[in-house]
Amino acid sequence: MATSKACRSAVPSADTRSHPFPQVSRPARPPPTGLIYMNKLVVSAFLACSALAGLSAQAQILTTEPVDRIVAIAEEEVILQSELDTAVAGILQQYKANPQQLPPRAELERQVLDRLIMLRLQVMRAQSTGIRVTDNDVDQAIQRIAAQNKIDVAQLRASVQHDGMDFDSFRKNLREQLQVERLRQRVMQGSGQVTDAEVDTLLATGNVKTGEIHLAHILIALPENASAKQIEQAKTKADDVKKQLDGGLDFSAAAIRYSNAQDALEGGDLGWRRIDSVPEAFVELADTLQTGQVSQVIRAANGFHIIKMIDKRAEGKQVVNEYHARHIEIATTELVSSDEAQRKIADVRRRIVDAHEDFAALAKQFSNDAPTANLGGEMGWFAIDQYGPKVAEVLAKLKDGEVSAPFQTDVGWHVVQLLGKRSSDRTEQAKREQARDMLRQRKAGDEYESFLRTVRSEAYICAVNPAYVTAELAACGASGAKKPNAP
Repeated sequence: MATSKACRSAVPSADTRSHPFPQVSRPARPPPTGLIYMNKLVVSAFLACSALAGLSAQAQILTTEPVDRIVAIAEEEVILQSELDTAVAGILQQYKANPQQLPPRAELERQVLDRLIMLRLQVMRAQSTGIRVTDNDVDQAIQRIAAQNKIDVAQLRASVQHDGMDFDSFRKNLREQLQVERLRQRVMQGSGQVTDAEVDTLLATGNVKTGEIHLAHILIALPENASAKQIEQAKTKADDVKKQLDGGLDFSAAAIRYSNAQDALEGGDLGWRRIDSVPEAFVELADTLQTGQVSQVIRAANGFHIIKMIDKRAEGKQVVNEYHARHIEIATTELVSSDEAQRKIADVRRRIVDAHEDFAALAKQFSNDAPTANLGGEMGWFAIDQYGPKVAEVLAKLKDGEVSAPFQTDVGWHVVQLLGKRSSDRTEQAKREQARDMLRQRKAGDEYESFLRTVRSEAYICAVNPAYVTAELAACGASGAKKPNAP
């Protein structure tokens, strides 16, 4: 008897590919929907349709049903063939208009597997250090993604499903990305403070450059504490890639094929960045490369790089509008309700505007903002957004000398008087702030790169499938594979 269409869709089709590796299920980490078929699911599908299919169909299903297999191990977790297949499918979808930019399928799978391993190691490190991402965190991230794409969440869900991804898998991937980002922030926060002396030294060198550059890069990575042989092999590989680029190989295709960087599958594209946020080794090339040019191979702490200058743009003089104002604040507390604070500030404003009492005297007498109260409410000169969006909104509507109507913030009720406006050239101050940011980001970036190399070097990682064995990923059980830590 023929099975119904619904039953046929419930039972996965046969996969006759041979595979010499163990068949597993992994209850700790559910695989992407529609790609892993465990025996119990096959039996369930059969039982649902047994009245139509008969016992012979059950035997055929159970003997031909593909079962997911391990392709690599990262610490105590496994990476399944289905996970790799899903990730590769996503890359193929991304490049379907330009498939010639992708390397051969086998090389692409090795690249994607390396990314999955590094993601898994970072997620495990985040979890082990207490970093958690709640369902609410994921919901908010989804809402931000939808807003950035100018669609609602329902449309985002439909778009994800249209691209072939189960929405639960999308949420899981997003949760892991949030965990990794929080891990990055935690590691980078501990990278050290930047002193005024360091800023002065950097400014004195003349190496603080303004503007933005759009770069792409290829990284031939070195492991932590690389041997002379490993360094020589990496340099040889980098020189070969450069030779291919000189021979006409597309840079994006080369990055996808050869780069070990986490952005390799995006063609190594770093996007537009302020020069102060670019790694120091790259900044040195910014002045020497013209748009479209590709650098020679350069050595950095984490390996050998090849850089392409996609574009650059200058940064002009930074002129900002500054405001001079004073204010009075009546704070809300456990003893002073919002209504009572509002009545008090309204009375203070009446005494200023109608009774012409002195603003400074009333600020000293009534304002709860300690830093400004003794100064008669004086706030000095400041950029309009320095005190938050509500103060900025009120100031933008005032004329010189005018006192605002009472308004509320998260600390209480206020009135503010605008005393003046001016345009201020903050180019030099901005340059100093940029120098500080440059040093801070360089320290933080170097710290995280070093952290990732250490995480990988200390981790037990290996390839179960010999097709994925590389110089960086030894076969399980081989002498090059690290042994698991003792329990």
